[in-house]
Amino acid sequence: MFNLVQKRRFFFLFSASIIVPGLLIMIYSTITTGSPFRLSIDFVGGSIYEVKFTAEGANEDNIRAVFANFGEENVIVQSLGDANEYRWSIRGGFVSQQTTEEILNALETIAPLDRSSLRIEQVSATVGREVAQAAFLAVIVASLIVTGFIVIAFRQVPKAARYGACAIAAMLHDVLVVCGIMSLMGLIFGWEIDALFLTALLTVVGYSVQDTIVMFDRIRENIPKHIGEPYEAIVNRSIWETIHRSLATQLNAFFIMAAILLFGGETIKQFIAIMFIGLISGTYSSIFNAVPLLVAWEKGEIPFLKGDEFITAKPVEA
Repeated sequence: MFNLVQKRRFFFLFSASIIVPGLLIMIYSTITTGSPFRLSIDFVGGSIYEVKFTAEGANEDNIRAVFANFGEENVIVQSLGDANEYRWSIRGGFVSQQTTEEILNALETIAPLDRSSLRIEQVSATVGREVAQAAFLAVIVASLIVTGFIVIAFRQVPKAARYGACAIAAMLHDVLVVCGIMSLMGLIFGWEIDALFLTALLTVVGYSVQDTIVMFDRIRENIPKHIGEPYEAIVNRSIWETIHRSLATQLNAFFIMAAILLFGGETIKQFIAIMFIGLISGTYSSIFNAVPLLVAWEKGEIPFLKGDEFITAKPVEA
């Protein structure tokens, strides 16, 4: 049986080779744009107008001029689709309903608007701050709940708190991978963090923790069954006994998400792409990070954390 746990340093280095560049990208984005990610109006507040003109005549300059007349000097104007579709996205500050109607009337002086395809989203800055705070608290609460559940469920296993700590480490691994990718996509393709991103992130966390708990549960079952074997051997056997279940479960989700990415609508592709990347990371971290971390901790290989020799079962003498 191939010893996966023995290769744990390689797995840790591989994870670091993804996480560290992601952190550097977020730092670069913070320096250049003021935020590690491009934030949608869900977080910073403002207005998004998606308009479609029924005839030519609109361009970036005259659209900007319309919004400048209403005090919106720094709007972001982007063309959507093909040039002959006359579709535009304009992002600016939060304005009242009356001002919004006046802006639309002013845009119609450029070219006729297709009001049936008009889409407007408005979020105040106060609501944006509340969403950001709620998202942060959700991750903290989820971490506490996961740790508490694992400590209670694994209370009969020596040093049960380690299982919770390793599960949280794997969860943070997935969060950092997803955030690094999102920061990169924001710089390259203009992807923005919105409420759907938070949904994807929390879903990834849930999948990751579920996979990790399945692995840990098999270790818990095998410890009393294989008394006399080294802890590392028990953990490695547990991985091989559960890896097929973990991969089979995730592959079903991967195939569905791949189909949506290829044939789904544009509005959901960013959400599915984040989910796809996050589930790959979650599957990897559960098998190759969370479980090997237990062995590394037991052997005292983690800086500032002391191992415990008594957890390793001593070979039984013949």
